[in-house]
Amino acid sequence: MGEKKCPVGGKGIGGQAVIEGVMMRGKGLYAMAVRSMDSGEIKVEKTFFKKERGALLKLPLIRGCVAFVDSLVTGIKIIGRSAEMAGMEDIEYDRDSKFERWLEDKVGDKLTGIVIGISVVLSLIFSIGLFMVLPTIIGGWVNGFFGSNAHVRAVIEGLVRIAIFLSYILLISQMKDIKRVFMYHGAEHKTINCFENYAELTVENVKKHSRLHKRCGTSFLVLVMLVSMFVFFFVNTNTLWLRVVSRILLVPVIAGISYELIKWAGSHDNPLVRIVSAPGLALQHITTQEPDDDMIECAIASLKAVLEEEPDEDYEENKE
Repeated sequence: MGEKKCPVGGKGIGGQAVIEGVMMRGKGLYAMAVRSMDSGEIKVEKTFFKKERGALLKLPLIRGCVAFVDSLVTGIKIIGRSAEMAGMEDIEYDRDSKFERWLEDKVGDKLTGIVIGISVVLSLIFSIGLFMVLPTIIGGWVNGFFGSNAHVRAVIEGLVRIAIFLSYILLISQMKDIKRVFMYHGAEHKTINCFENYAELTVENVKKHSRLHKRCGTSFLVLVMLVSMFVFFFVNTNTLWLRVVSRILLVPVIAGISYELIKWAGSHDNPLVRIVSAPGLALQHITTQEPDDDMIECAIASLKAVLEEEPDEDYEENKE
């Protein structure tokens, strides 16, 4: 069967691996397919969201920051929900404690939103501290051995940042639960690649496709590391606290530039795009793993749930 690829830029489907399942996202909804740890059945849940944003939020750079925060909030929300769907949330909480009663009386149904908000803030603080502030401090210390050259310090800082990032990925990849998430990540990519190549969504067809995809979030994070090195090369100061503050303040700018780059790479195919995409695709050899058939079934169920609400006529007409 000859391979028939969809137009450059894909078909607008994104996704994320979750606990014992996969989330696929369309234009106006996302669907999660999670395998129950008790019964083994696949549970599917659809969530619709507002499609349109204001004109200001669609502007280049700004839209990247919005997309980053939105993906972070959604990611935390669906990870928790997928754990419930998989049957991992069976712990009974002590509702008789004074703190529990006080919290429920004060916030009521808003409790989940507050928890998610706190989780997002803590995630941002951790990420900025680990990948922005710490490399700045270490880079300045190491640069002391090279005569305190500002540009050399920026390069060292960037290399330290990349080293910390790669070490972090390698470290968590050794965890048993994370390995399963990476396998589901592979199932997500293989299923999207199958869909974008107009193949019937069956387990056997999905298994034939690559687990790498250039529009992956892993590629986005790699671009953040590389873009930050470039930006900080030109934004420099010998005062440590000013360097730290500048790194924190420029995070939205770096996220915005990285988003535009990955959006551009996802809608073009030329030698320059392949160069830009290469580091992210290389790292996906770690962050995605070959899935088993059960995982692929979850990914297919998730994508089909999206297509039920948002049919793709081009795919239906051309699939083989």
